Amino acid sequence: MQTFTKTFTVTTADLDELNHVNNVRYLEWVQEISKEHWNHATRGNWEDKLVWVVRKHEVTYFKAAKNNDVIRASTHVKESNGPISIRIVEFTDNKTNDLLVNSSTEWCLLDKQSLRPKRIPATINELFQ
Repeated sequence: MQTFTKTFTVTTADLDELNHVNNVRYLEWVQEISKEHWNHATRGNWEDKLVWVVRKHEVTYFKAAKNNDVIRASTHVKESNGPISIRIVEFTDNKTNDLLVNSSTEWCLLDKQSLRPKRIPATINELFQ
């Protein structure tokens, strides 16, 4: 399983009225790191032919992150079948290693021209093993 990881610092723009990272912001981060991992692994070779869309997000929140916290986000593809790929993203506190948020997202691969589901090519699956 190939894992992609990055760290970033929480800013005030990421916070909700409780001064914790907003739940919607975590979903944005899930989508951002997923796209970054895709672009990194495929080196942009497929972006004119294929596009991913979300079918379902499942998010579990464990601890709150606050302004200036450094977060480590890690993602990997758990499994793929046909046009569907299950991607895991975990957010941890970079200082304490405490798990903050865990997400599982079901992505569907589409042909970029027809916008119809497309079976994930074996050459792509191999990039994420």
